[in-house]
Amino acid sequence: MKFSVSAILPAVLLVGNAAATNSYPYERLEKNNTMLLILDLQEGLYTLARDWDATLYKQNLLAYASLGTVFDIPVVMTSSSETGPNGPLPQEILDWYPNAPLIKRQGEVNAWDNAEFRAAVKATGKNQIILGGIVTDVCTAFLARSLRAEGYSVWADIEASGTTTKEIRDIANDEMVRAGVQVTSLFSIMCGLMRDWRNTPGAAELIPWLDKYLPSYGILARGHRAAILNGTILPGEDKLPH
Repeated sequence: MKFSVSAILPAVLLVGNAAATNSYPYERLEKNNTMLLILDLQEGLYTLARDWDATLYKQNLLAYASLGTVFDIPVVMTSSSETGPNGPLPQEILDWYPNAPLIKRQGEVNAWDNAEFRAAVKATGKNQIILGGIVTDVCTAFLARSLRAEGYSVWADIEASGTTTKEIRDIANDEMVRAGVQVTSLFSIMCGLMRDWRNTPGAAELIPWLDKYLPSYGILARGHRAAILNGTILPGEDKLPH
């Protein structure tokens, strides 16, 4: 009897996630103890991120990379053999962080194998690391597990990493979960760093950011603004449940 990968994968992931659920205590992001890694989000490698719609993934990638601008956390960037087909990091990201370390690796697949990169990460003095890269199963997963082995706490943004298929993405994310990596969404990371809409950065800074990078929330805020400024309701709206 033959089994397809797509048929057995949900069961495999369920078992793996269940085993990992109680392995690690809940840990919250601490803005003052966090740094952002921009890992191989390169223009050439972007073409390998086929598990996302291309338009959506570009939005996800830039949204992730912009976290350092809104939260003012340390940023370390690295690229892999960028003079070849992998290409450079997007210019938008380089413009956001002109003074951040940019380690251009010449051959190391796992960024942790590069001494200059390790030194840049350690120099931040932060123990919590936010991570996203291309491709998920290699660049992101290799480094995430290496960081865990070194004692770091790691938050991997599932939306910022991309790979060739959804099946490969799911397996790679499961491997990271079993290693104690918190694989989560950009909105979750943002809320974890912010903690309270009354903080700074809080609503005043992050609602415009969300309008740009998470339009579903931005349009929600726009609709609320319009309702408040307009101050009227349509016939029948008064009959809706409260």
